[in-house]
Order: sequence, then structure tokens, then C-alpha cells
Amino acid sequence: MAPTLLELAHWSTWAVCAVIKLPQLAAVLTARSARGVSVGSVLLELAGFLVFLRYQIYYGYPLQTYLEYPIIIAQDVILLLFILRFNGNMKRALFYAVTYPLKSGNFGLCSLFGSSLHSSYVIICFVLPL
Repeated sequence: MAPTLLELAHWSTWAVCAVIKLPQLAAVLTARSARGVSVGSVLLELAGFLVFLRYQIYYGYPLQTYLEYPIIIAQDVILLLFILRFNGNMKRALFYAVTYPLKSGNFGLCSLFGSSLHSSYVIICFVLPL
């Protein structure tokens, strides 16, 4: 009974996380505007998720304990790109989308989310030009 209940909890958490940002993404796309969505808050949320994900990976926790975070991170990155697109910063959005995976020299999940340069990279690319 307990393992079945635990599996149900895992799947329901992953299902909710898979759609948690979809209403916000749909609203931004429908309005074709990012008015009312703060770039700073999305970056802060993204940084928090990345730090927690890095912690979980570093200490070797089982994948089931943190699998929802890459799902939410992907949705946050898409939202961030939509915000930059609709605010007229498409060049910066494209630059970030292309160079972010390349900055570590590897496309693996651990190197992508584990880089110590992530915070400074985000500040240089987004916060300072604002």
C-alpha cells in the first residue's frame, strides 16, 4: 500500500509541475505582452530553483526527489524568453538562449545547472542592461 501511495504522490507532483506555469505562459502569449510580469521575479525564482537543483544533484539525492525542478526550470526559461521577446529584447533573449548551454562547454544537465558562473552570467545578461 505504501509504495503505491508514494508512486501516486510522485506522479501527481510531476503532473502538477508540468502544467504549473502553463496559465501564465498562455496569458503572455494571448496578450502578446509581458506587461505585469516582472523579469526580476522570474530570475529570482529561476535562481532559487537552480540552486536547489544543484544541491540535490551534488549530494546525490534520488532523481524522484527533485525531478519536478527541471520541469519548472524549463517552463521558467520559456517564460523568460517570452518576456524578453514581448518587451522588445529579442536579441538579448537569443543571445542568452544560445550561449547559456555553451558557457559550460558541455550540454549535460549537471554541468548546465551546476556551473558556479550561473549567477554572474544571469546578472550580466539581464539585470545590468535593464
